[in-house]
Amino acid sequence: MEDSGIKKQNWDVRETELLLEILKDLDMKKCLDGRKVRNNKLFKVAHRRMMAAGYHRSVDQLKFRWKLLKSAYYKFKRGADSPAPTKMQGWRRYEKAMVAIMESRHPLVGAGVHSDRNDEQTEDSDGEASMLPWPQPCPDNSTHNLDLIVKLDPDMDSQLKIGFVGAGNMAFGITKGMLSGNVLPSNIKVSAPSSRNLGRFQELGVAVTHSNTEVVCDSDLVFITVKPHLVPPVLSQISPHITDRHVVVSVAAGVTIATLEELLPENSIVIRLMPNLPCVVQEGALLFARGSHAKPDDGALLRSLLHCCGLVEEGPEAWIDIHTGLSGSGVAFVYLFAEALAEGAVKMGMPSALAHSIASQTVLGAGRLLRDSGRHPAQLRSEVCTPGGTTIYGLHTLEQGGVRASTMSAVEAATERARELGRLSAAGSTK
Repeated sequence: MEDSGIKKQNWDVRETELLLEILKDLDMKKCLDGRKVRNNKLFKVAHRRMMAAGYHRSVDQLKFRWKLLKSAYYKFKRGADSPAPTKMQGWRRYEKAMVAIMESRHPLVGAGVHSDRNDEQTEDSDGEASMLPWPQPCPDNSTHNLDLIVKLDPDMDSQLKIGFVGAGNMAFGITKGMLSGNVLPSNIKVSAPSSRNLGRFQELGVAVTHSNTEVVCDSDLVFITVKPHLVPPVLSQISPHITDRHVVVSVAAGVTIATLEELLPENSIVIRLMPNLPCVVQEGALLFARGSHAKPDDGALLRSLLHCCGLVEEGPEAWIDIHTGLSGSGVAFVYLFAEALAEGAVKMGMPSALAHSIASQTVLGAGRLLRDSGRHPAQLRSEVCTPGGTTIYGLHTLEQGGVRASTMSAVEAATERARELGRLSAAGSTK
């Protein structure tokens, strides 16, 4: 165990085994009439125990890890064709623990009733019955859930292949964020028409190419990170190579899911994502919306890949353009304010380098306190103000300059521009 008490980001064998031990212990206390309903409350208990052991995972990460392991157990239980032994080396590390959990019997379970069957029929992360039939027929992609475990576990041989069509700042930020987690550089490929932006990806150990088609054919999950007006011609180029194994994630501002689905083959899995630049330092704010054919598992996969980039949330598509104005463009608004803070100090006689260093730390500290405290900004602001003190005088001047109204108008203008770009992109796709 590390001295800091904080484990690495990767799910190692011991961490997974500890999670299974905790769930097994909780099952012994919560299992009634053969039903194992692991709801959010139970996972919060598991989360506290994992934290006490030094493993800093979110509740959502614990639930998702359990769902993947459970899906693999059912695949083996149904006797589906096993993948190559080397591919399943990682799963077999957990097979014994999973069998112990899934095939255990509670004293109240009636004869002939197996808790693993009841578990699949009743369990849901939110405590609602999923009502899966038994036995559930395996679709053509029956290895999907099992593959997810393999793809997301760095200790296993097979890895999810990720591609970026476009090599701008958004692509670079997301790449750096993912590389700080479980994703290996060898599993990412980036394309761009020129070599201007490709060098920084190569420095990270990421493969680069000038062929968008090559990226698509070599990837399972494809990020479209080009400017909005380039989306129609790019999707037209790669569309013949998109199959049902691909998940297409667009970060183009204003380009709607409807437009993306119209430009891609029928039933394509599409997710619209809006990140922001601080993904580069794993402090981004990302919001995504799933298309009509994207399942919750696809969203969970994306969230798992991006969690090292910062805050990742899912919402309706109507919020994406607002998020663009608030956080995508909002980063630049904050930089402008930090610059103005520093210049004010320079005006009053402080050296420029020191003023900018203190301004950046002020913004960082204020942001962390706001996020970690969970309190409303007005509450924190009022605590800084003392009657007749310096802060209230400064705030009065800011209000006179209309800083509040100007900031709200800036978010509104950026949001409307994102919507306008969407309309232009939709019009271009119909021509």
